[in-house]
Amino acid sequence: MFSRRYRIGCRVPVRTIMTVRVVRLGSPRLPDEGLRIGTVRRPPRGVPKAEFASRNYYDTWLPTLSPSAETVKLGLNTKSDREWAKFVKRYRAEMARPEPSATLNLLAAMSHHANFAVGCYCEDEARCHRSVLRELLRERGANLK
Repeated sequence: MFSRRYRIGCRVPVRTIMTVRVVRLGSPRLPDEGLRIGTVRRPPRGVPKAEFASRNYYDTWLPTLSPSAETVKLGLNTKSDREWAKFVKRYRAEMARPEPSATLNLLAAMSHHANFAVGCYCEDEARCHRSVLRELLRERGANLK
């Protein structure tokens, strides 16, 4: 889906592809990233609420898409691919519940009309719930970058 924008002084629309990005919270923002959504269980430690956005954590918090505390613990303690697969299975089951599933559907639809980003604090996306979140959004037809 494309957004309709017009060049200054021109009636011909400029087509802009809208996307959702999956990012590490606290990392520098990318050009045209849009709203940054934190999909984490807890706010960043030691950071005043008024500074979450200015320090590039997130503009709004959406813990609905974070793993449960028990599942986070499981994910942080994985040492093998087998343990990671168990985490992925459990997180996917949590995201299949009505509220998270509806939220994922909403974000997938919004990705065709607005730029925004979702993210987590983990350094390695390959061992973070945001890698699974990326796949869940893709499966729902999200326009990912």
